[in-house]
Amino acid sequence: MKPRAAVSWSGGKDSYLALHRTRASYEIVALVTMFDEPGRRSRSHGLRPEVLDAQADRLGVPICKGYGSWTTYEHGYLQALADARAFGISHVIFGDIMYARNREFPERVCAASGLTAVEPLWGEPTAALYREFVLTGADARIVTVRDSVLDRSWLGKRLTLDMAADFQARGVDPCGEHGEYHTVVVDAPEFSRPLDIIPLGSASRDGCSALDFGVAEETHAARV
Repeated sequence: MKPRAAVSWSGGKDSYLALHRTRASYEIVALVTMFDEPGRRSRSHGLRPEVLDAQADRLGVPICKGYGSWTTYEHGYLQALADARAFGISHVIFGDIMYARNREFPERVCAASGLTAVEPLWGEPTAALYREFVLTGADARIVTVRDSVLDRSWLGKRLTLDMAADFQARGVDPCGEHGEYHTVVVDAPEFSRPLDIIPLGSASRDGCSALDFGVAEETHAARV
């Protein structure tokens, strides 16, 4: 039998690619996502909880939610891992690619929880990972941009193979590993059906611009 695992889930392309890569080796039984203290936005990409809930629904797994400020983030994450352990997991899959500080946190919290951190994307060239993601057939839309490198016209765009050249011309890492952009996955081969997202406006903060959106009530049957 395959080990049971949870995926540390941002809702974006890297966490999806990590899930996609590891599904053959692990039984994915839960997602783990951190939210702000009131639970109104995810900590990583600023997504509404209904968006993350809809993704979990389409993946057919529960989502274990942690809550906290940046100063209490670790405590909240440990609480979410405790909830995920109820599903019999032994591993947690992360979508980190670079920077030692990004890997240190998963290894620390997993060790404290008696779990094993899995980093399937770690250290790989981001251009190759970008291409691999697009070729999965998943649909990821840009939801946040850093204004100094990408303007608001990029918001809502779907990641494509051709877009990689545009990123390169602007000095943007293909996977946005320096904070240039964030994404949300709205459809994918592992989803039972797409997310029908509804634009609710946009906002600017700390040198970044972001889309705000919700998910429409389902009015169509699940895909065959």
